[in-house]
Amino acid sequence: MVKIGHRKPNENIKILITIVVGIMIGYFLGVSVPKPPSAKISIASCVLHDSATNESTADRNTSDGNQSVKDVSKVWVPTNPKGAERLPPGIVASESDLNLRRLWGLPSEDFAKKPKYLVTFTVGYNQRENIDKAVKKFSDNFTVVLFHYDGRTTEWDDLEWSKRAIHISVSKQTKWWYAKRFLHPDIVASYDYIFVWDEDLGVEHFDGEEYIKLVRKYGLDISQPGLEPNKKMPWQMTRRRDDVEVHKNTTEKPGFCSDPQLPPCAAFVEIMAPVFSKDAWRCVWHMIQNDLIHGWGLDFALQKCVEPAHEKIGVIDAQWIVHQTIPSLGSQGEPEQGKDAWRGVRLRCTREWKMFTARMDNAEKAYYKLQIKN
Repeated sequence: MVKIGHRKPNENIKILITIVVGIMIGYFLGVSVPKPPSAKISIASCVLHDSATNESTADRNTSDGNQSVKDVSKVWVPTNPKGAERLPPGIVASESDLNLRRLWGLPSEDFAKKPKYLVTFTVGYNQRENIDKAVKKFSDNFTVVLFHYDGRTTEWDDLEWSKRAIHISVSKQTKWWYAKRFLHPDIVASYDYIFVWDEDLGVEHFDGEEYIKLVRKYGLDISQPGLEPNKKMPWQMTRRRDDVEVHKNTTEKPGFCSDPQLPPCAAFVEIMAPVFSKDAWRCVWHMIQNDLIHGWGLDFALQKCVEPAHEKIGVIDAQWIVHQTIPSLGSQGEPEQGKDAWRGVRLRCTREWKMFTARMDNAEKAYYKLQIKN
């Protein structure tokens, strides 16, 4: 009889050897096979990624205008001009000029000599000969712009300089209407001085380059040539003097000046032939009202754009002009209620003067009231 569970000694040795060999094979297999990715590393990576994502989201939510300053894939430059914040600063061209360019060649070779000054005349064809004389008083250092209020532009083509000038034509508009729309400070920023002149000026005793020299010499930001004296002159300040190159003040009729350093005794030029530095023009352009097209009242307010005004505004006596007082723009009006066309134009001028003065007074009162409140 054989008992269950009883093994022979040889069988026990075989089992022991099998177990030892199995352990050894398992060990060597464990060493040679690469370990799978650690669960701990994967979890840590996820945690770090989520943290960075949360921080980025927080940055986007707290930045101005919901624009992410941390998002380097997009451009946002708050200091750029309004509307150009999405452009890199190096490509932003915020200023321009009125210089004519060629259609061929390299842009850098368009000018043998780039104009430094700008002169504009608001003209009708009837003053063609007068303007021809005036333009010839300005060198090639000046860009010339003609604003045509009568719509006639091609009739000027036979004048040699006309093809180099810029002609802008809108019927029955004034020079201040043109100035507000075509002489924005960023458009004329490349010009050191801007002349905004009428058409009825005699220039026999005037030279543009010599005028600029005197403006620079006396540090004037707003100026005009002296006017040849006549009996109809409304202001003493703009009357030409024989004994000086430049004057900056005058003595007016009793009661005209509340302060000897304020208009019309000082810090004053008329609006027929003003000349502005580009910095002064930037202020004056913003002061010109869009709907007040005749500019009456501006002459008394120009002093608000420079400091000290009684030193920075003056009349150039050594370069003088003659105001011919030709009411050509009056003929562009329309008769109303049996009255001549020029009377309606004149009436609007005086109304605009009162409106401009009231707007300036109200604006200043509102400003100072706010300052006191704050």
